[in-house]
Amino acid sequence: MLALLLTAIIGVALGISWLCVYLVHLGETVPASRRAVDLAVPLLFGVMLIAEWELVTRGFGVPEILLPAPTVILAAAVNALPTLWEDVVQTFVKSVLSGYVIGCGLGFLAALLINRSDFLKRGLLPLGNFVSALPIVGVAPIAVMWFGFDWQSKAAVIVLMTFFPMLVNTEAGLAAAGHMERDLMRTYAATWGDEMRRLRLPAAWPFVFNALKINSTLALIGAIVAEFFGAPTYGVGFRISTEMGRMNTAMVWAEIGVAAILGSVFYGVIALIERRVTFWHPSVRKGRR
Repeated sequence: MLALLLTAIIGVALGISWLCVYLVHLGETVPASRRAVDLAVPLLFGVMLIAEWELVTRGFGVPEILLPAPTVILAAAVNALPTLWEDVVQTFVKSVLSGYVIGCGLGFLAALLINRSDFLKRGLLPLGNFVSALPIVGVAPIAVMWFGFDWQSKAAVIVLMTFFPMLVNTEAGLAAAGHMERDLMRTYAATWGDEMRRLRLPAAWPFVFNALKINSTLALIGAIVAEFFGAPTYGVGFRISTEMGRMNTAMVWAEIGVAAILGSVFYGVIALIERRVTFWHPSVRKGRR
């Protein structure tokens, strides 16, 4: 029985690996199919991992409290769809999106001010570095005391987590414009607004989107961790903590899966917007070939 199970696991891995190699070769020889190959290869690889996960947990009789099978997790998620939706609305829609928009917006505006004033640069950058070093496990309980148990306290934690990456990346992007280009703008009597709109901001967009992508995952992690320290009777972090206390690991994995999907979709949407905005950048043009 054990030999048969190991043979099945190896067979699945080899079969899907061979198919992935074939698809990659097809994408290199037929450029029109490259986009479909880029989507199919990670999808097939994920299917392989899930299939092996199912085979290992079922075949070796792994207790569900340690690691439930994917089918068990899927059944738990289907049976708790209203609960999962309520948790998504509380954690992602209310906490993550609001804190993400405020934190990234404040970091972007602070970078514009820093670029305008050397005095602010000397004062705000060290302060931002100090804020980014604050541990979330120490900030979250204080935020709950200040703003209450609802989504406002989680949004406050996310603002602290996303502010500094946006500040640093935007400031670096604004400084990326060359001296020759800036001198040329000044010879044409361009105002600070004209220079910012026509030169510095276009040069900074790749840096800004890099911060947006980093913050998309940081915001979700911050919201979930913050809910461990106080939340209403719903939320992804609250549900993980509660169901783990009940030893309901299938539901815990279902919440983890939902959070992973949300984070991936959020990151993907920002990456798609980046490709539209920075279509001129060499990295984007190289990926389209």
